[in-house]
Amino acid sequence: MLLVTKDMVVSVHYELKVDKDGELVVADKSNPAQPLVYIHGAGMLLPDFEANLAGKVAGDAVDFVVSAENGYGIRNEQDIVSIPIDSFKDAEGKLDTNVIKVGNVLPMMDNQGNQFQGIVCEITPDAVIMDFNHPMAGKELNFSVTVVEVRPATAEELAHGHVHGPGGHQH
Repeated sequence: MLLVTKDMVVSVHYELKVDKDGELVVADKSNPAQPLVYIHGAGMLLPDFEANLAGKVAGDAVDFVVSAENGYGIRNEQDIVSIPIDSFKDAEGKLDTNVIKVGNVLPMMDNQGNQFQGIVCEITPDAVIMDFNHPMAGKELNFSVTVVEVRPATAEELAHGHVHGPGGHQH
């Protein structure tokens, strides 16, 4: 059996649980018909996720926890920003309340062209308060993972940095 090591294509089923009001709830999971497929060691996934799968073989199941610091980071209150409401209005000065509403995730760009995803937290007459923290920032990540398949990556996959074929990128 092939071990999960650097440059291997690994297929896994996973379930991610996070704490919500003192209870672990499912935040994400793989589709039973479509496992998550990645190249081990290519930096596609959280380093702690890959570290916990290193040395495993197809059929192995593992449960592990990734700290907030090693996951998506600690929440940073400086990443909650007040943006003038005029920045969201169209040429006629109207606000699209179907798009600009509390809870919506909006793609944003700074003046250097960097792109960010922000969650609308609050709308006031003068500003839109947005949270640019990752939705999983500050959360301990509880994973249950089963290795489905392990195979060597092809030279083309390694050159492109992603998996080709079923579960991967199609060219």
